[in-house]
Amino acid sequence: MLRRLNHGLKIYHLSGDDYKSHPRVAFSLANLKPAKKRVMRTLKETFKHYIFYLGGDQPAVSWQERTRAVLGAFIGIMLVLTIAKYLGETVGIDEWLMASLGASALLVFALPQSPLAQPWAVIAGNTLSALVGITCAHFTGLSILLALSLAASLSILGMFILRCLHPPAAAVALIAVLGHVLHYRYAFFPVMVDSILLIVAGAIYSNLTGKPYPNHPK
Repeated sequence: MLRRLNHGLKIYHLSGDDYKSHPRVAFSLANLKPAKKRVMRTLKETFKHYIFYLGGDQPAVSWQERTRAVLGAFIGIMLVLTIAKYLGETVGIDEWLMASLGASALLVFALPQSPLAQPWAVIAGNTLSALVGITCAHFTGLSILLALSLAASLSILGMFILRCLHPPAAAVALIAVLGHVLHYRYAFFPVMVDSILLIVAGAIYSNLTGKPYPNHPK
């Protein structure tokens, strides 16, 4: 196959290896590959940079671990709700449902090694936040916006002081205000009881599936 190469006013007819070995052609080919690599590297780095904002900072999780966490959350929540409902009917209390249970279950079953998922954090954080939310609900003279803001912020402060930070617990405080819960028993049942049941279920399931829970001092 013949190729034509303009070199000044002369036209060279080159074929095969002669074409690739020509000085000007060889120079162009030598610089073409690194240029393509630089462009690809730049595109790859740009993609990695912006994918960070779409969850790229979260570690990859195998399907085995995903299945373990999802199945554990399903079993745990089913057990907790069933037992809590039975206890509620037994003692004649309708408030057997803890709405933030799903968020707590995510931490306990998907991230059992997290400090935020440990028994003290779950039980104390949820119970404390319920007490704060109920107290704020009693201040009927406050606007709902102010009551909600106080409930969330004071529950976070309390969790800092007691070293029991548990993100879903802040939602418990808001639920108490929005639901206008005025009975302090709500903090103990269902909130504290559900939290304890979830911890027990999480501990049994996690240790049976090879995930030590709760954490132990090193």
